Parts: sequence; C-alpha cells; structure tokens
Amino acid sequence: MSFPIVRKNGIPLYIQVKEAVLAQIRNGHWKTGDKLPTERELSERLQVSRNTVSQAYQELEAEGVLTSIQGRGTFVCDRDDAVRIENRKDLLMKIIDVAMEEGLQLGFSIEEFAELTAVRARQKRELLTLIQVTFIECNREQVDYFARRIQFRSGVSITPVVLDELRQNVEVHLPKVTSADLVITTFFHYDEVKELLGPKRNVLAISLEPQMDTIVRIARIPAGRRIGLVCRSENFAGKVQLALKNAGLDGLDLSVTTTSDPEELAWFVEEMDSVIVSPGRRREVERLCRRRQEVIEFIYQPDVASINLLRAALIDVRRG
Repeated sequence: MSFPIVRKNGIPLYIQVKEAVLAQIRNGHWKTGDKLPTERELSERLQVSRNTVSQAYQELEAEGVLTSIQGRGTFVCDRDDAVRIENRKDLLMKIIDVAMEEGLQLGFSIEEFAELTAVRARQKRELLTLIQVTFIECNREQVDYFARRIQFRSGVSITPVVLDELRQNVEVHLPKVTSADLVITTFFHYDEVKELLGPKRNVLAISLEPQMDTIVRIARIPAGRRIGLVCRSENFAGKVQLALKNAGLDGLDLSVTTTSDPEELAWFVEEMDSVIVSPGRRREVERLCRRRQEVIEFIYQPDVASINLLRAALIDVRRG
C-alpha cells in the first residue's frame, strides 16, 4: 500500500491523505466494511500530524465515504457518491410511501394526501420565519458571516453574539439569549456556553471548517510570495493560522493586521503579493489593491453533518 505524500507541492497534506484513502478504496485495497487504520496509526505511517489524518477522515465521513463507530473505529461505507445520492432519494421515497399508505388506511385519497403534504410543508416554511436563533462564537467575523448566511437561506432570524462579550457582560446579553428558541455554538465552545447559560438551556453544537476552495487557493500561491491576512480580531487570525497549519501550510510567509485605519491598511495591502481577508473585509481590501493582487476570502462553513442537524433542529423547534 502506497501513500504518495509530497510535502512541498502546494497541496495541503490533509487533501493528499484524503485522495490517497479514496484511491485505496477505488482500487479495491479497502472494500466495503473494511476497517481503516486509526488516526494515530496512519499519522505515524505517513509521518504527518494526527490532526491532518483526522481532518481527512472527517471530510470523507461527511461525504458518506467513511463511517465512524464509537469504540470500534472507522470503516468504508457501502456506496460511492452517485449511489449515495440515489439511496437518499430511495429512502425518502420509502418514507413517503409509508406515510401515503397510512393516509390511505385512514380514508384519505392520494390527491388529499398530496394537498395536505403541500400545506404542511408551507406551514413549516412559515414557522421558520418566526424562529429566533442565537449564534455564539468567539470572533466577530465568523459569527456575523454565519448569521447572515443561515438567515438568508432559511428565513430564520439569527442574533449573533460574540463569546467574549457574553463573558464580560452576561447580564446584558443573557435576555436575548434566553428568549431565543434555539442557541447554536461550535463544539469547541459548547462546554463554556452551557456553563454560562445554565444546564437547563438547550444548546446545539455544530462544526465549522474552512471552505475547501479557500484552502486550495491559498495552497496554489507561488512560493516566495508575501501574503497578508486582513481581519478584525486576533482571535480570527489565530484560527486561520491554526487551520493553515493543520492543512500543512504553516510554512507560508504570512503577515497579519487587524487595523481599521485606511492609510495603514493601504500601506499593508500595497506591500503584499496576495491578501487573505476575513468575511466582510474583501471589498474594502479590493479597493486598495493597486497591483491587482489576489484577494482570498477565508470562509468557514458548517460541515455536512452539522447542516443536516441544524435543518432538523430548526424544523423541530416549534412543532405545530
């Protein structure tokens, strides 16, 4: 078994590990139901960090290629991408068939079943507009971006709260948090948020990860280029640097600024060959790029499992 990991080709290590695992599955070395090496075993075999292997495994699990069973390990799933989509549709069709059969047994016609299903879906969409959600995260960039995206996609009203502000003034922020139908945070801050809000408050934890396109674009920046990171908080800068390290890109020549002073920012941008920006600062930086430097917005997004969990939680918030 060969894993061709190349450390200086610009491709993040976890992407190389992911592609290598996929290759082993495609060529039949690992078959459906086979148990994969543990994160520790594979990291030692490849001489990469355990975080690198973990990130590759997590992405493959979110895509349905692998499945993890607590206490047993990680295994190859029994379907590829195309089959998985069809299986999801088949499963949904079976659920609809069961509901339809039960409706017919209750005396409803197929036409009445279809009409009532459409009415129920419309009611659920309307309920979403009434739901109040609070999202708590540790940096302003991430919490604002997430709130805007989820609110745009679902119609749900989301109030962003920065964790540090909640810590410093719990009395001020607690009313709007406790009045929310649902509180969301990331797994990293889940325990602290639960402690701040009290054990009786239900909190949904989700996982946020860097967008794949963001990592790939950064990996493709030619060696020797001066790279700047423009964001609003040191916290966000730290998260970006950690994400780049986990992706095997910690050797970049990266300078950071959180300045909001126009002149200082213009000077900083002028000195850089490529600029990474936090959500909300892209246009501001693009206006200052006189040499047409590449501007890359560093975006975090929920993983597939978190999106599905969030959708289900929103629909279940107000049963009616």
